[in-house]
Amino acid sequence: MSPHRQTTDLSQAKRIVVKIGSSLLVDESKGTIHRTWLAAMADDIAACRARGQQVVIVSSGAVAVGRKHLGFDDGRTLRLEEKQAAAATGQLGLAHAYEEELARHDLTVAQVLMTLDDSDNRRRYINARNTLETLLKLGAVPLINENDTVATDEIRMGDNDRLGARVAAMTGADTLVLLSDVDGLYTADPGTDATATVVAEVHEITPEIEAMAGESRPGVGTGGMVTKLAAAKFATEAGSRMVIASGRELHPLRRIEDGATATWFLPKETTRSARKHWIAGTLSPSGSITVDAGALSALQGGKSLLPAGVVAVEGNFQKGDAVTIKTPDGDEIGRGLMAYSADDARLLAGHKSSEIEALLGYRGGDEMIHRDDLVMS
Repeated sequence: MSPHRQTTDLSQAKRIVVKIGSSLLVDESKGTIHRTWLAAMADDIAACRARGQQVVIVSSGAVAVGRKHLGFDDGRTLRLEEKQAAAATGQLGLAHAYEEELARHDLTVAQVLMTLDDSDNRRRYINARNTLETLLKLGAVPLINENDTVATDEIRMGDNDRLGARVAAMTGADTLVLLSDVDGLYTADPGTDATATVVAEVHEITPEIEAMAGESRPGVGTGGMVTKLAAAKFATEAGSRMVIASGRELHPLRRIEDGATATWFLPKETTRSARKHWIAGTLSPSGSITVDAGALSALQGGKSLLPAGVVAVEGNFQKGDAVTIKTPDGDEIGRGLMAYSADDARLLAGHKSSEIEALLGYRGGDEMIHRDDLVMS
């Protein structure tokens, strides 16, 4: 297989985030879920899992399902509180449908509701990421939706395309799949320009590429090509590749693998290197951790920082904040994101991981800084 083919081969992904649009999943006029379509999607997800790939689902549709059940079937735009009520009703049916279809393949679904604040606040970001990592390690399929029941206009993601990109970055997914009613980015509006063609690959989102995006069309979904390009920019900057493809036919993931029309957005660096650059160059340290010689050797060998190797803690930081890592001589050797607050870190310094629960009264992670959240100088 050529290197070019590998860059746009879904079967080569290790961790996939699949965003599913409302128009694919829900019959807007009836407020019911397209179960045949969902069953085919569950088959595709099971096939990915069977070959060792991890899958996270970001699903729209809760409001579309719930509004019909609450009598909001006049086609008008819902007020915020009405949308929240519809979401509260629809989320139950939506999660149950996913649960039933994936259970046919002995796959467990775990529902996770998120808001923008969960990805912007570093402490909540770390908590959400750790939960998703644990679910994936245990073999579950996380089902994520924007938490419309508590979100406000100020903190809403605005659409699940952007939510998908945030989740891809949060989980370190190498691939984001946006399934919707369009099969890619066109050079012009295909509805008005017969010469419009799909752009197969995008290596940089330039003003010319952005000019190809149109406005969101009215209907059950909220995401147009503008929001998809915003998602692509966020995802690729985090090191994830992204593909826009149509989900209108059954087995959309299989169709992408078989070469269906789609647009791939390819990053310049991997998810791991992009995250490392973010930690090293973007975040301002809120404190410092001094380590002993044994911990220094372990860190240089690619290991995580354990409490036993910490000899001093400086600063007033919270869980998820960035800190510098120093030698006893004061030399900075790296930076990382803390798994504990400064107060807790001081209690744990010099102790074994097995003592964490006795010292803090709860059991957190074994690491003070996980190697995935660590950059050595």
